[in-house]
Amino acid sequence: MQHADLDWEDGQPRSRAFGDVYFSRDSGLDETRHVFLAGNHLPERFAALAAGERLTVAETGFGTGLNFLAAWQLFDAVAPAGARLDFVSTEKYPLSLADLTRALGAWPALSPYANALLALYRGVVPGFQRFVFAGGRVVLTLLVGDVLETLPQLDARVDAWFLDGFSPAKNPDMWVQALFDAMAACSAAEASFATFTAAGFVRRGLTAAGFAVKKVPGFGSKREMSVGTLSHAPERLWRAPWLARPAVVTGRRALVIGAGIAGASAAASLARRGFAVTVIERHPHAAQEASGNPQGVLYLKLSAHGTAQTSLLLAAYGYALRTLSCTLNKGEDWDDCGVLQLAFDEATAHKQDALAAAFPEALLKRVDAAGASELAGIALAEKALHFPEGGWIKPPALVNALLATPGVSCHYGVAAQALARMDDIWRLTLANGETLDADLVVVACANQSGALLPDALLPLKPIRGQVSVAPATPQSARLKTVLCGEAYVAPAADGAHTFGATFDFKSTDTTATLADHRANLAALTELCPALFAAQGGDAPAPGALGGRAALRSSTPDYLPLVGPLASSAGISEAYAELARDATLPLTTPMPWLPGLYISAGHGSRGMVSAPLAGELIASLACGETLPLPGPIVDALSPSRFALRALMRRKKA
Repeated sequence: MQHADLDWEDGQPRSRAFGDVYFSRDSGLDETRHVFLAGNHLPERFAALAAGERLTVAETGFGTGLNFLAAWQLFDAVAPAGARLDFVSTEKYPLSLADLTRALGAWPALSPYANALLALYRGVVPGFQRFVFAGGRVVLTLLVGDVLETLPQLDARVDAWFLDGFSPAKNPDMWVQALFDAMAACSAAEASFATFTAAGFVRRGLTAAGFAVKKVPGFGSKREMSVGTLSHAPERLWRAPWLARPAVVTGRRALVIGAGIAGASAAASLARRGFAVTVIERHPHAAQEASGNPQGVLYLKLSAHGTAQTSLLLAAYGYALRTLSCTLNKGEDWDDCGVLQLAFDEATAHKQDALAAAFPEALLKRVDAAGASELAGIALAEKALHFPEGGWIKPPALVNALLATPGVSCHYGVAAQALARMDDIWRLTLANGETLDADLVVVACANQSGALLPDALLPLKPIRGQVSVAPATPQSARLKTVLCGEAYVAPAADGAHTFGATFDFKSTDTTATLADHRANLAALTELCPALFAAQGGDAPAPGALGGRAALRSSTPDYLPLVGPLASSAGISEAYAELARDATLPLTTPMPWLPGLYISAGHGSRGMVSAPLAGELIASLACGETLPLPGPIVDALSPSRFALRALMRRKKA
């Protein structure tokens, strides 16, 4: 990914790569209103929405965000309370924050909406990026990358298209049949489109994709433009039924089991969509297990080879940063102080070189030892990767803030005992004998999830981790960034440093031990000798350290389990033929357990991945645009292990 390379002419941005302006010299806002808003009849369509309904708009070419902000302004003015705007946009070369701020300064009438966008414009890196505005009334999914690569991975049903982008004469690679076909493939029935161009090859391409196209008067000096509707849906390629979406949940009662970061995230995302959410937690307070550490870090372990885990983390990282910026007090409960991943050997240095070549500097940048020392505020001997937007977080603060979302209520100190399907509802029996009914259930109780779901193959494994906490000294308080290697240490918060953490695959005892404190001190010594010395050398003694141990929840492939659940026995019965031939194009519908979802197995990356996992579950349950590419949604499927076992002819 590269940021847009701009020239400025009388305050107007112009792309150097395409030699074209981003908006009309006559009046960019008036042109947007004429071409895209009126061309798709959005004033009337927004006003006709009922409470709880939404309209999905997609555009090709986010640019300065002008079209999105104008649509939001119109929606705000005419749509009824309770209606929602689902907006999708693609952009290969996103503007930097500085350029976006300058460009949007041209439209004072849009300043309330522009300011909201600019406040959350962080973590804009390759892949799908989800933004939530106005308490969830408006959602933006920005697809960062080549439109011909990102749009085919979009799972959405678009009602109206803004076919934008630079002029077909100056950007011919975008205006091709593959784009028009991809638009049709993710369109709702009778989806509309509007575009400023009336070029013949564009109209013919849209017609070939299934749109009925007509020319209408254009804006300003442009005599004609094109509008139309999808006249017939394209023939869809076969898709494995186990990758299909489950049915939309119609009721609005939700139960979430578990008040850690996974459960709190799902609860908040569901509540923003009008669900009445009840959270059940066996502990007397929220965030009592792995989400209860005093400090966690926001950082990324990436691959330069485009793995599913990397795609997930890139999308989740940006969403987590946006969630923090609008949820917690910066400097008190979190801080984007930056993260330095230190290179202790040549192998690590080579990997970091590959990452620096694969990702934009806005995400990560190579720095030498001197540069790393300056950023950290303490002497470092190694070069490093610098993540300027990373930092630390107090996990309990985020969990409790998410649980405070309007529409969420919490029941503490009571354990979930049994979950059963009763006609068209779910009934949860608690340890005290009480029962609760719901239309939708999210199981988010980490390693305890399997006990509630005995008919699902969920190979969750506990990994014990212990962090240590030491009082800051005047010298150690100079640390300004998070340091990561085989371990991590965070800058002081509330007068103390948190560092660690251990990984123990054998023990499930959550009592903090002296042995693990010693291990964390040894790791700190290796990570940053100067910081260790600033702590007084061999002091503090392990017995003087604070800290805690908890059990992370992980999976064999280190991807979390996120999505709808199906019966393992039902999978084995429905797709028994896969054991004979895994390539068979079977059509038997997936035996979904209606309205039952899981978010678990986030491992040590829960502060990054769990917030977006909650958004994915809510989007699936409501039939909305998904915040992740289709292949990544498939890779997270909780049914993947049951299907793999079947295909490998193992008993599920």
